[in-house]
Amino acid sequence: MTAAEQDETIEDSPVGWVASHIRRYVETDGADGGKYHGYPALLLTTRGRRSGRLHRTALIYGRDGDSYLLAASAGGAAKHPAWYLNLNADPAVEIQVDAERFTGRARTATAEERARLWPVMTAVFPTYARYQKDTDREIPVVIVERA
Repeated sequence: MTAAEQDETIEDSPVGWVASHIRRYVETDGADGGKYHGYPALLLTTRGRRSGRLHRTALIYGRDGDSYLLAASAGGAAKHPAWYLNLNADPAVEIQVDAERFTGRARTATAEERARLWPVMTAVFPTYARYQKDTDREIPVVIVERA
């Protein structure tokens, strides 16, 4: 994201508990919120595919070398989460991990990559395995690399 985009207003998740988590995370540089019930959490900012506005959410993440991994689980819902649809339309994202903020490029793991990375994500957050059983769609694994 450009410097001009950094001055744009970022709309946090409309879900109350997620918005509260984001607020605490931002206010404390991740000291409160960098772990969500013991799981590693980051903030992801995407550009809305329809609105063009910046949207931020908090997500559990995994690592693969220098890359950050996200599961587009939506809690096992039948449809992909909005943040995933947004990054498919515009892969330029901003990530905050604790106090560190950086830009990245996001992409969906290939079938071969997902076969290797899905177990990484279920090791980080075992509930992802249940979410996958709760939906007919294959939950995508997203790879975010620094831009």
